[in-house]
Amino acid sequence: MNIEWPIPLMLFSNATVRAGAEEVVLHLLRGLDRNLFRLHLACPPQLARLFEADLPRDVGISLLSLDYLSDLHGAYMLARCLRRYKIQILHSHMFRASLFASPIARMLRVPVILDTAHGREFWRTGWKKSFAIDRFVAHQVDYSIAVSEATARYLVDHKHLPAEKVKVIRNGVELRSRPRTSEMQSTLNRSLNVRDDHPLLIVIGRLEPQKGHRFLLEAMPSIRRQFPAVQLVCLGEGSLQPELEQMVKNLKLEDSVRFRGYEPDVSRWFAAADLSILPSLYEGLPMAALESLAAECPIIATAVDGTPEIVIHGKTGLLVPPRDPQQLANAVLQMLLHPEGAREMAKQGRQHVLEQFSVQQMVHSTELLYLHAWHEYLEKDRGRQNIAPAPRTPSESSPPANSAVPANSTRI
Repeated sequence: MNIEWPIPLMLFSNATVRAGAEEVVLHLLRGLDRNLFRLHLACPPQLARLFEADLPRDVGISLLSLDYLSDLHGAYMLARCLRRYKIQILHSHMFRASLFASPIARMLRVPVILDTAHGREFWRTGWKKSFAIDRFVAHQVDYSIAVSEATARYLVDHKHLPAEKVKVIRNGVELRSRPRTSEMQSTLNRSLNVRDDHPLLIVIGRLEPQKGHRFLLEAMPSIRRQFPAVQLVCLGEGSLQPELEQMVKNLKLEDSVRFRGYEPDVSRWFAAADLSILPSLYEGLPMAALESLAAECPIIATAVDGTPEIVIHGKTGLLVPPRDPQQLANAVLQMLLHPEGAREMAKQGRQHVLEQFSVQQMVHSTELLYLHAWHEYLEKDRGRQNIAPAPRTPSESSPPANSAVPANSTRI
Protein backbone atom coordinates (compact mmCIF):
# COMPACT_ATOMS: atom_id res chain seq x y z
CA MET A 1 0.00 0.00 0.00
CA ASN A 2 1.41 3.40 -0.99
CA ILE A 3 0.90 6.20 1.54
CA GLU A 4 0.28 9.65 0.13
CA TRP A 5 0.51 12.82 2.15
CA PRO A 6 -1.45 14.85 2.99
CA ILE A 7 -4.13 12.33 3.99
CA PRO A 8 -7.52 12.93 2.31
CA LEU A 9 -9.96 13.64 5.16
CA MET A 10 -13.70 14.37 4.95
CA LEU A 11 -15.90 15.99 7.57
CA PHE A 12 -19.58 15.16 7.15
CA SER A 13 -22.61 16.96 8.58
CA ASN A 14 -26.24 16.62 7.56
CA ALA A 15 -27.26 19.80 9.43
CA THR A 16 -29.18 22.54 7.65
CA VAL A 17 -28.62 25.18 10.35
CA ARG A 18 -25.46 26.71 11.76
CA ALA A 19 -25.25 26.13 15.51
CA GLY A 20 -22.67 24.93 18.04
CA ALA A 21 -21.83 21.58 16.41
CA GLU A 22 -21.42 23.27 13.04
CA GLU A 23 -19.04 25.83 14.54
CA VAL A 24 -16.85 22.92 15.69
CA VAL A 25 -16.80 21.58 12.11
CA LEU A 26 -15.81 25.01 10.82
CA HIS A 27 -13.06 25.40 13.44
CA LEU A 28 -11.59 22.06 12.34
CA LEU A 29 -11.73 22.96 8.66
CA ARG A 30 -9.95 26.22 9.37
CA GLY A 31 -7.37 24.91 11.84
CA LEU A 32 -6.25 21.42 10.75
CA ASP A 33 -2.68 21.12 9.48
CA ARG A 34 -2.63 21.18 5.67
CA ASN A 35 0.71 19.35 5.65
CA LEU A 36 -1.05 16.38 7.27
CA PHE A 37 -4.56 16.49 5.81
CA ARG A 38 -6.26 17.38 2.53
CA LEU A 39 -9.69 18.57 3.60
CA HIS A 40 -13.16 17.95 2.21
CA LEU A 41 -16.58 18.88 3.54
CA ALA A 42 -19.77 16.98 2.70
CA CYS A 43 -22.96 18.73 3.77
CA PRO A 44 -26.37 19.92 2.57
CA PRO A 45 -26.48 23.05 0.37
CA GLN A 46 -28.14 25.03 3.19
CA LEU A 47 -25.15 24.57 5.50
CA ALA A 48 -22.68 25.26 2.71
CA ARG A 49 -24.35 28.63 2.13
CA LEU A 50 -24.13 29.48 5.82
CA PHE A 51 -20.43 28.51 5.84
CA GLU A 52 -19.61 30.29 2.58
CA ALA A 53 -18.03 33.47 3.98
CA ASP A 54 -15.92 31.62 6.57
CA LEU A 55 -14.89 28.43 4.76
CA PRO A 56 -11.23 28.27 3.63
CA ARG A 57 -10.87 28.16 -0.14
CA ASP A 58 -8.72 25.03 -0.12
CA VAL A 59 -11.54 22.91 1.36
CA GLY A 60 -13.29 20.75 -1.22
CA ILE A 61 -17.08 20.80 -0.92
CA SER A 62 -19.53 18.04 -1.81
CA LEU A 63 -23.18 19.06 -1.61
CA LEU A 64 -25.44 16.24 -0.50
CA SER A 65 -28.21 15.47 1.94
CA LEU A 66 -28.34 12.13 3.76
CA ASP A 67 -30.76 12.09 6.68
CA TYR A 68 -33.11 9.17 5.96
CA LEU A 69 -32.69 5.44 5.35
CA SER A 70 -34.75 5.81 2.18
CA ASP A 71 -32.44 8.48 0.75
CA LEU A 72 -30.70 6.26 -1.79
CA HIS A 73 -29.56 9.23 -3.85
CA GLY A 74 -27.80 10.79 -0.84
CA ALA A 75 -26.16 7.47 -0.01
CA TYR A 76 -24.99 7.08 -3.60
CA MET A 77 -23.60 10.63 -3.65
CA LEU A 78 -21.66 10.10 -0.43
CA ALA A 79 -20.23 6.79 -1.65
CA ARG A 80 -19.26 8.44 -4.93
CA CYS A 81 -17.46 11.27 -3.10
CA LEU A 82 -15.61 8.89 -0.79
CA ARG A 83 -14.33 6.99 -3.83
CA ARG A 84 -13.66 9.97 -6.05
CA TYR A 85 -11.53 11.80 -3.50
CA LYS A 86 -9.97 8.60 -2.10
CA ILE A 87 -11.00 9.58 1.42
CA GLN A 88 -8.89 7.86 4.06
CA ILE A 89 -10.47 9.42 7.17
CA LEU A 90 -14.20 10.14 7.54
CA HIS A 91 -15.36 12.19 10.52
CA SER A 92 -19.14 12.59 10.97
CA HIS A 93 -20.74 15.02 13.39
CA MET A 94 -23.89 14.14 15.37
CA PHE A 95 -25.36 10.66 15.61
CA ARG A 96 -27.77 10.95 12.66
CA ALA A 97 -24.89 11.83 10.37
CA SER A 98 -22.81 8.89 11.61
CA LEU A 99 -25.83 6.56 11.42
CA PHE A 100 -25.89 6.85 7.64
CA ALA A 101 -22.31 7.75 6.74
CA SER A 102 -20.28 5.37 8.91
CA PRO A 103 -21.73 2.07 7.57
CA ILE A 104 -21.30 3.34 3.98
CA ALA A 105 -17.68 4.25 4.68
CA ARG A 106 -17.04 0.85 6.27
CA MET A 107 -18.51 -0.98 3.26
CA LEU A 108 -16.17 1.04 1.03
CA ARG A 109 -13.25 0.15 3.31
CA VAL A 110 -12.41 3.71 4.31
CA PRO A 111 -9.42 3.10 6.62
CA VAL A 112 -10.40 5.39 9.54
CA ILE A 113 -13.95 6.29 10.62
CA LEU A 114 -14.80 8.62 13.50
CA ASP A 115 -17.82 10.47 14.76
CA THR A 116 -18.49 13.19 17.31
CA ALA A 117 -21.34 13.16 19.82
CA HIS A 118 -22.33 16.70 20.73
CA GLY A 119 -24.67 15.81 23.60
CA ARG A 120 -27.65 13.74 24.68
CA GLU A 121 -30.46 12.96 22.24
CA PHE A 122 -33.81 13.72 23.78
CA TRP A 123 -35.62 13.28 20.48
CA ARG A 124 -35.58 9.50 20.90
CA THR A 125 -38.86 7.68 21.54
CA GLY A 126 -40.01 4.07 21.50
CA TRP A 127 -37.51 1.47 20.33
CA LYS A 128 -34.95 4.17 19.54
CA LYS A 129 -34.38 4.59 23.28
CA SER A 130 -32.88 1.11 23.44
CA PHE A 131 -29.75 2.37 21.63
CA ALA A 132 -29.46 -0.91 19.70
CA ILE A 133 -28.86 0.98 16.46
CA ASP A 134 -26.17 3.06 18.21
CA ARG A 135 -24.24 -0.05 19.14
CA PHE A 136 -24.49 -1.26 15.54
CA VAL A 137 -23.06 2.04 14.30
CA ALA A 138 -20.34 1.89 16.98
CA HIS A 139 -19.07 -1.32 15.35
CA GLN A 140 -18.48 0.67 12.16
CA VAL A 141 -16.60 3.47 13.94
CA ASP A 142 -13.02 3.40 15.14
CA TYR A 143 -13.46 6.18 17.72
CA SER A 144 -16.30 8.31 19.04
CA ILE A 145 -15.39 11.78 20.23
CA ALA A 146 -17.34 13.18 23.19
CA VAL A 147 -17.33 16.98 23.50
CA SER A 148 -17.50 16.84 27.29
CA GLU A 149 -16.96 14.40 30.12
CA ALA A 150 -20.72 14.37 30.67
CA THR A 151 -21.24 13.33 27.05
CA ALA A 152 -18.65 10.57 27.48
CA ARG A 153 -20.59 9.23 30.47
CA TYR A 154 -23.75 9.27 28.38
CA LEU A 155 -22.10 7.26 25.58
CA VAL A 156 -20.63 4.65 27.93
CA ASP A 157 -23.21 4.41 30.71
CA HIS A 158 -26.43 4.86 28.71
CA LYS A 159 -25.63 3.82 25.16
CA HIS A 160 -23.18 1.16 26.37
CA LEU A 161 -20.61 1.98 23.71
CA PRO A 162 -17.16 0.42 24.21
CA ALA A 163 -15.38 2.71 26.68
CA GLU A 164 -12.03 2.25 24.94
CA LYS A 165 -13.50 3.81 21.79
CA VAL A 166 -14.72 6.98 23.54
CA LYS A 167 -12.31 9.92 23.53
CA VAL A 168 -13.04 13.25 25.20
CA ILE A 169 -12.08 16.29 23.14
CA ARG A 170 -13.81 19.33 24.53
CA ASN A 171 -15.09 22.10 22.28
CA GLY A 172 -12.92 25.15 21.83
CA VAL A 173 -13.59 28.79 21.15
CA GLU A 174 -11.57 31.58 19.58
CA LEU A 175 -10.58 34.09 22.23
CA ARG A 176 -10.97 37.76 21.52
CA SER A 177 -7.62 39.57 21.54
CA ARG A 178 -8.77 41.63 24.52
CA PRO A 179 -11.75 41.59 26.89
CA ARG A 180 -14.40 44.26 26.63
CA THR A 181 -14.13 47.67 28.28
CA SER A 182 -16.81 50.03 29.57
CA GLU A 183 -16.12 52.33 26.61
CA MET A 184 -16.64 49.47 24.18
CA GLN A 185 -19.85 48.48 25.92
CA SER A 186 -21.20 52.06 25.79
CA THR A 187 -20.37 52.42 22.10
CA LEU A 188 -22.08 49.17 21.22
CA ASN A 189 -25.10 50.01 23.37
CA ARG A 190 -25.59 53.18 21.34
CA SER A 191 -25.26 51.29 18.06
CA LEU A 192 -27.91 48.83 19.30
CA ASN A 193 -30.17 51.64 20.52
CA VAL A 194 -29.92 50.50 24.14
CA ARG A 195 -29.32 53.01 26.93
CA ASP A 196 -26.36 52.43 29.25
CA ASP A 197 -28.61 52.54 32.33
CA HIS A 198 -30.94 49.82 30.96
CA PRO A 199 -29.71 46.34 31.96
CA LEU A 200 -29.22 44.26 28.82
CA LEU A 201 -29.67 40.47 28.94
CA ILE A 202 -29.00 38.22 25.96
CA VAL A 203 -29.80 34.61 25.23
CA ILE A 204 -28.12 33.00 22.23
CA GLY A 205 -29.52 29.78 20.85
CA ARG A 206 -31.96 28.23 18.43
CA LEU A 207 -35.60 28.86 19.26
CA GLU A 208 -36.26 25.20 19.99
CA PRO A 209 -37.49 23.37 23.12
CA GLN A 210 -33.94 22.29 24.10
CA LYS A 211 -32.85 25.88 24.75
CA GLY A 212 -35.48 26.60 27.41
CA HIS A 213 -36.48 30.12 26.33
CA ARG A 214 -39.97 29.76 27.79
CA PHE A 215 -38.58 29.46 31.34
CA LEU A 216 -36.57 32.64 30.90
CA LEU A 217 -39.66 34.48 29.65
CA GLU A 218 -41.57 33.21 32.69
CA ALA A 219 -38.79 34.63 34.89
CA MET A 220 -38.93 38.09 33.32
CA PRO A 221 -41.89 39.52 35.32
CA SER A 222 -39.98 38.89 38.58
CA ILE A 223 -36.87 40.53 37.16
CA ARG A 224 -38.83 43.53 35.91
CA ARG A 225 -40.28 44.21 39.35
CA GLN A 226 -36.81 45.29 40.51
CA PHE A 227 -35.42 46.40 37.12
CA PRO A 228 -38.35 47.81 35.11
CA ALA A 229 -36.10 48.97 32.26
CA VAL A 230 -34.42 45.58 31.74
CA GLN A 231 -34.06 44.49 28.12
CA LEU A 232 -33.83 40.89 26.87
CA VAL A 233 -32.59 40.16 23.36
CA CYS A 234 -33.04 36.65 21.92
CA LEU A 235 -30.58 35.82 19.14
CA GLY A 236 -31.49 32.81 17.03
CA GLU A 237 -34.15 31.31 14.82
CA GLY A 238 -36.34 28.26 15.18
CA SER A 239 -39.75 26.63 15.14
CA LEU A 240 -40.84 28.06 18.50
CA GLN A 241 -40.64 31.72 17.50
CA PRO A 242 -44.43 32.22 17.00
CA GLU A 243 -45.16 30.50 20.32
CA LEU A 244 -42.51 32.53 22.18
CA GLU A 245 -43.74 35.78 20.65
CA GLN A 246 -47.24 34.95 21.87
CA MET A 247 -45.84 34.29 25.35
CA VAL A 248 -44.26 37.75 25.31
CA LYS A 249 -47.67 39.27 24.54
CA ASN A 250 -49.45 37.20 27.18
CA LEU A 251 -46.90 38.23 29.82
CA LYS A 252 -47.05 41.88 28.66
CA LEU A 253 -43.32 41.95 27.94
CA GLU A 254 -43.48 43.62 24.52
CA ASP A 255 -41.39 46.60 25.65
CA SER A 256 -38.73 44.35 27.26
CA VAL A 257 -38.14 41.41 24.90
CA ARG A 258 -36.85 41.46 21.33
CA PHE A 259 -36.22 38.65 18.85
CA ARG A 260 -33.37 39.54 16.51
CA GLY A 261 -33.02 36.31 14.53
CA TYR A 262 -29.76 34.66 13.57
CA GLU A 263 -26.60 36.72 14.10
CA PRO A 264 -23.43 35.48 12.39
CA ASP A 265 -21.27 37.64 14.68
CA VAL A 266 -22.41 37.58 18.30
CA SER A 267 -19.26 39.20 19.69
CA ARG A 268 -20.76 42.70 19.73
CA TRP A 269 -23.72 41.43 21.74
CA PHE A 270 -21.48 39.87 24.36
CA ALA A 271 -19.57 43.15 24.49
CA ALA A 272 -22.77 45.14 25.09
CA ALA A 273 -24.64 42.78 27.42
CA ASP A 274 -24.63 42.98 31.20
CA LEU A 275 -25.42 39.29 31.35
CA SER A 276 -25.86 36.28 29.08
CA ILE A 277 -28.27 33.51 29.98
CA LEU A 278 -28.33 29.86 28.91
CA PRO A 279 -31.58 28.28 30.19
CA SER A 280 -31.12 24.99 28.29
CA LEU A 281 -32.72 21.69 29.25
CA TYR A 282 -29.70 19.74 27.99
CA GLU A 283 -26.36 20.50 26.34
CA GLY A 284 -23.21 18.73 25.24
CA LEU A 285 -20.65 21.46 25.83
CA PRO A 286 -22.37 24.75 24.94
CA MET A 287 -20.49 27.07 22.61
CA ALA A 288 -22.62 29.99 23.81
CA ALA A 289 -21.20 29.60 27.32
CA LEU A 290 -17.65 29.44 25.97
CA GLU A 291 -18.18 32.50 23.79
CA SER A 292 -19.73 34.46 26.65
CA LEU A 293 -16.84 33.87 29.02
CA ALA A 294 -14.25 34.30 26.27
CA ALA A 295 -15.71 37.79 25.82
CA GLU A 296 -15.71 38.28 29.62
CA CYS A 297 -19.49 38.56 29.70
CA PRO A 298 -21.09 37.30 32.97
CA ILE A 299 -23.24 34.21 32.53
CA ILE A 300 -26.05 32.30 34.21
CA ALA A 301 -26.73 28.78 32.94
CA THR A 302 -28.65 25.66 33.86
CA ALA A 303 -26.69 22.89 35.55
CA VAL A 304 -27.10 20.31 32.77
CA ASP A 305 -24.67 17.85 31.17
CA GLY A 306 -21.38 19.50 30.17
CA THR A 307 -22.31 23.07 31.12
CA PRO A 308 -20.86 22.84 34.69
CA GLU A 309 -17.51 22.00 33.11
CA ILE A 310 -17.49 25.60 31.83
CA VAL A 311 -19.71 27.50 34.27
CA ILE A 312 -18.39 26.69 37.73
CA HIS A 313 -21.00 27.89 40.20
CA GLY A 314 -19.88 30.93 42.17
CA LYS A 315 -16.52 31.05 40.39
CA THR A 316 -17.03 31.55 36.66
CA GLY A 317 -20.80 32.13 36.73
CA LEU A 318 -24.01 31.00 38.36
CA LEU A 319 -25.83 27.70 37.84
CA VAL A 320 -29.53 27.07 38.37
CA PRO A 321 -31.73 24.00 37.93
CA PRO A 322 -33.45 23.62 34.54
CA ARG A 323 -37.18 24.40 34.20
CA ASP A 324 -37.17 26.68 37.27
CA PRO A 325 -38.16 30.28 36.37
CA GLN A 326 -38.03 31.54 39.96
CA GLN A 327 -34.48 30.36 40.65
CA LEU A 328 -33.46 31.73 37.27
CA ALA A 329 -34.97 35.10 38.16
CA ASN A 330 -33.21 35.08 41.55
CA ALA A 331 -29.85 34.41 39.89
CA VAL A 332 -30.38 37.23 37.37
CA LEU A 333 -31.29 39.63 40.17
CA GLN A 334 -28.19 38.58 42.14
CA MET A 335 -25.99 39.36 39.16
CA LEU A 336 -27.67 42.70 38.41
CA LEU A 337 -27.63 43.81 42.06
CA HIS A 338 -23.97 42.88 42.47
CA PRO A 339 -22.31 43.83 39.16
CA GLU A 340 -18.77 43.84 40.59
CA GLY A 341 -19.12 40.22 41.66
CA ALA A 342 -20.58 39.33 38.26
CA ARG A 343 -17.64 40.96 36.48
CA GLU A 344 -15.14 39.16 38.71
CA MET A 345 -16.72 35.79 37.90
CA ALA A 346 -16.62 36.65 34.18
CA LYS A 347 -12.94 37.57 34.49
CA GLN A 348 -12.16 34.22 36.11
CA GLY A 349 -14.31 32.55 33.47
CA ARG A 350 -12.26 34.06 30.66
CA GLN A 351 -9.10 32.70 32.26
CA HIS A 352 -10.73 29.27 32.62
CA VAL A 353 -11.65 29.26 28.92
CA LEU A 354 -8.17 30.46 27.97
CA GLU A 355 -6.58 27.57 29.85
CA GLN A 356 -9.00 24.76 29.03
CA PHE A 357 -11.11 25.52 25.96
CA SER A 358 -9.09 27.13 23.19
CA VAL A 359 -9.70 26.27 19.54
CA GLN A 360 -6.00 25.46 19.21
CA GLN A 361 -6.25 22.80 21.93
CA MET A 362 -9.35 21.28 20.32
CA VAL A 363 -7.82 21.17 16.85
CA HIS A 364 -4.50 19.78 18.06
CA SER A 365 -6.18 17.05 20.11
CA THR A 366 -8.31 16.08 17.11
CA GLU A 367 -5.22 15.91 14.90
CA LEU A 368 -3.56 13.58 17.41
CA LEU A 369 -6.58 11.28 17.40
CA TYR A 370 -6.70 11.22 13.59
CA LEU A 371 -3.01 10.28 13.46
CA HIS A 372 -3.37 7.75 16.26
CA ALA A 373 -6.24 6.01 14.43
CA TRP A 374 -4.28 6.17 11.16
CA HIS A 375 -1.25 4.66 12.89
CA GLU A 376 -3.42 1.82 14.23
CA TYR A 377 -4.76 1.14 10.74
CA LEU A 378 -1.25 0.93 9.30
CA GLU A 379 -0.16 -1.37 12.09
CA LYS A 380 -3.01 -3.75 11.25
CA ASP A 381 -1.83 -3.84 7.63
CA ARG A 382 1.86 -4.18 8.50
CA GLY A 383 2.16 -7.50 6.68
CA ARG A 384 1.08 -6.10 3.31
CA GLN A 385 3.61 -4.98 0.73
CA ASN A 386 4.93 -1.44 0.27
CA ILE A 387 3.60 -0.05 3.54
CA ALA A 388 5.36 3.13 4.61
CA PRO A 389 6.35 3.46 8.27
CA ALA A 390 3.44 4.55 10.41
CA PRO A 391 3.68 8.18 11.53
CA ARG A 392 4.71 8.55 15.12
CA THR A 393 2.30 10.46 17.32
CA PRO A 394 2.60 11.70 20.88
CA SER A 395 1.13 9.26 23.37
CA GLU A 396 -2.38 9.98 24.54
CA SER A 397 -2.62 11.31 28.07
CA SER A 398 -4.55 9.28 30.60
CA PRO A 399 -7.29 10.97 32.61
CA PRO A 400 -6.33 12.04 36.14
CA ALA A 401 -7.52 9.92 39.03
CA ASN A 402 -10.30 12.34 39.93
CA SER A 403 -11.58 12.64 36.37
CA ALA A 404 -15.25 12.16 35.63
CA VAL A 405 -14.37 10.41 32.36
CA PRO A 406 -15.69 6.83 32.27
CA ALA A 407 -13.17 4.12 33.03
CA ASN A 408 -11.05 3.18 29.99
CA SER A 409 -12.14 6.21 28.00
CA THR A 410 -9.52 8.84 27.28
CA ARG A 411 -9.35 12.59 27.48
CA ILE A 412 -7.29 13.72 24.49
